[in-house]
Amino acid sequence: MTHSSETQLPLSRSEQKRQQVLVAAIDLFCRQGFPHTSMDEVAKLAGVSKQTVYSHYGSKDELFVAAIESKCVGHNLNDDLLSDPTKPESALTQFALQFGEMIVSPEAITVFKACVAQSESHPEVSQLFFDAGPKHIVGLLADYLVTVEALGQYRFGNAHHSAVRLCLMLFGELKLKLELGLAADELANDRNDYILGCADMFLRAHRVK
Repeated sequence: MTHSSETQLPLSRSEQKRQQVLVAAIDLFCRQGFPHTSMDEVAKLAGVSKQTVYSHYGSKDELFVAAIESKCVGHNLNDDLLSDPTKPESALTQFALQFGEMIVSPEAITVFKACVAQSESHPEVSQLFFDAGPKHIVGLLADYLVTVEALGQYRFGNAHHSAVRLCLMLFGELKLKLELGLAADELANDRNDYILGCADMFLRAHRVK
């Protein structure tokens, strides 16, 4: 890939510490939940000072948002994935695969369940999660659909609604079962076929006849 040399460059000391903080935060948020995780604990697990944590992330809210966003980036759910409107079949299929993988990852399921469990006592955490994850991704997808429609081969109508429909289709039965703590091995085995089927159905439904 054209940017592989960039990703192989060694991280600066500051960037290394930032990554350590992020990894520690994700671990603690998943295991303990947002309300029960302190910046002191994050610093200790990351092996850095509390001052270092605050130098990279000004507040626990900011750190939580960065942790959620990092999971999106880790699954390549960013502007690069949805950058070429001339190849929507390839881009949307790849989006479906990446998004479909992310939403059933153990970290995503754990954080989602924690947000739901604490939604009454800490609704601000649910809002942070929604803004950094679902809202951000739907926004990226909707913007991409607008650029694709402008080329005339597809018609999506309300791009936001279409983006939501695709994302909710990709949730599937697997995500629901995992959130409920139910066994879902048989669904995991067919997950790829299900995801590809959703992408194909979405594209065919919106292709201009």
